[in-house]
Amino acid sequence: MRIKNYHISIVALVMLITTVSCRKEICYDHFPTVDLQFGWELEWERDYGMNHKVTWDPSQHRYEYDELRPSVPEWVKMIKYYDDGHMVEGFFDPDGKKFEVPVDDKCSMLFYNGDTEYIIFSDVASLTDARAIATTRTRSGTSLQEMRDLYKVSRTTNPPDVIYSAFINEAPTAQVHEVKPMSVKMQPLVYTYLVTYEFDKGIEHVAAARGALGGMAEGVYLRTGVSTDETSIILFDCEIHSDACRCQVRSFGIPGFPDSYYGRADQNAPAAPISLNLEVRLKSGKTKEFYFDVTDQVKNQPRGGVIKVSGISVDDDGDPSSSSGFDPSVSDWSDEVEVVIPIGPIK
Repeated sequence: MRIKNYHISIVALVMLITTVSCRKEICYDHFPTVDLQFGWELEWERDYGMNHKVTWDPSQHRYEYDELRPSVPEWVKMIKYYDDGHMVEGFFDPDGKKFEVPVDDKCSMLFYNGDTEYIIFSDVASLTDARAIATTRTRSGTSLQEMRDLYKVSRTTNPPDVIYSAFINEAPTAQVHEVKPMSVKMQPLVYTYLVTYEFDKGIEHVAAARGALGGMAEGVYLRTGVSTDETSIILFDCEIHSDACRCQVRSFGIPGFPDSYYGRADQNAPAAPISLNLEVRLKSGKTKEFYFDVTDQVKNQPRGGVIKVSGISVDDDGDPSSSSGFDPSVSDWSDEVEVVIPIGPIK
């Protein structure tokens, strides 16, 4: 009798487990899971023949090569694009995380970081048109006149924040109760130019310095990494050293340039000239501007690198000994900056 009761208990227990447990073929309240892991490519320049990484001399550039690398962002936005036109958004930490997806979730996926201050994201509802554009920064009307004449339709902008992006043409599919690993390589779309203005004499008379890099791309397409054809004039401030003015200038690179790591290569020179400006305010209160054509330097460095100009001289009375300078009357040295407050993920 005791053995019979034992068998009855076992059968009852099995029936109970079967009733309350989830069977794979009849489970409706569970979804497949994707284990998303981000990898970050922390590059500040792309090598198109200059070989900076191998030949780098910190004593010459004042920075170690790795000091110029961008950092990992705070968070990542995901947009899933479906054939019927609707989108689904998600937000992730920079390491990634596991998240549930519907069965047979057929979509494309775009990833980019949104923790930016000087970037506007445009047309993200369209996968082919989604792009990042630098925000506007303005300078007094008497400044940059030569650049304004050269680039009549270009906006003056802030250096863009570092943007990373990745595009997945077809999301990985998983079955119920399956955890599907997904590795996403986030690649930079903004690069850095180390700009140096070398002085022959007179730098001790400089109280403040600022510059501009004209003819660079205004934005970049998030899906392909191709820079836009529209150009901009990037405005920035400089540090004053004993022999030169220096700055790390972020940029989308030259206009219309597709990177080789996106499966494309283009070694052509920029369609428009690339120019560099330096404006200094002397301790006497006067200001001077200098202009340089750096097209030949930038054409071999379409996405980040080193730009160096030399031969700059000023006298203590503010009169330049270089024919490239002139004396505008500048009443307001400070720039007007357009700041975009980012809308981050809800924690």
